[in-house]
Amino acid sequence: MHDATNRGEAVQADANEATSVERERHEHRLMWALLGAFVVLAALVMGAWMLARAGIPANVGDPLEGEAKAEAIANNSPLTDYVHLTQNADFPRTDNIKKITIHHMAGDLTLEDVGDKFARRDSQVSSNYAIDSEGRVALYVEEANRAWTSNNRANDEEAVTIEVANDELYDDWHVSDAAFDKLVELCADICKRNGIERLEFSEDGSGNLNYHQMLDSSTECPGPYLIGKMGELASRVNEVLANG
Repeated sequence: MHDATNRGEAVQADANEATSVERERHEHRLMWALLGAFVVLAALVMGAWMLARAGIPANVGDPLEGEAKAEAIANNSPLTDYVHLTQNADFPRTDNIKKITIHHMAGDLTLEDVGDKFARRDSQVSSNYAIDSEGRVALYVEEANRAWTSNNRANDEEAVTIEVANDELYDDWHVSDAAFDKLVELCADICKRNGIERLEFSEDGSGNLNYHQMLDSSTECPGPYLIGKMGELASRVNEVLANG
């Protein structure tokens, strides 16, 4: 009787040991499977990152000087004074340039301040150009690429976007005469180089000149002052275009 009991206990012990060994093997297989999945996922993430980086031009990063700056200006507006290209863009845009979208800085910022803001990846924002209160022009996203400006991908794929400094804050968000005059020049230059024969503004947004609030009702951008100047902007630009 004792021998039978001992044999039964031995058989049970062997069975338990086999179960334990099998459990350990299963855990090892699961661990290696999870490790393999992690490696594959890491490779996919790294590959996606490398593909994204591959589309970013080498001149994106710090403010450009010398030949690099001259080359960027030659491919964009000759009115440009300052160049600080940002990675916050799509390279290249997927549509031809057909319109211009006006924004404001909501502050009297320098071109350098705006460039530093756009340079931060976490800001997730940019524009093609900006104009300060003195009438200086900055390039942040080359026209060949889509800036992240209007919270409307379709619009920004076919628009050149321009931020304008405010020399007075709040209320009307006024801009200086120097900034507005330069805006006229810059818009006319953009139209000439991109084959836009006339700039048309319409309150219903159907024209090829629009502003941020038309695309995003949650914002006041570009403020009452510039919104009230849209018709004048189009008229003055068309006068420049008509006079060659």
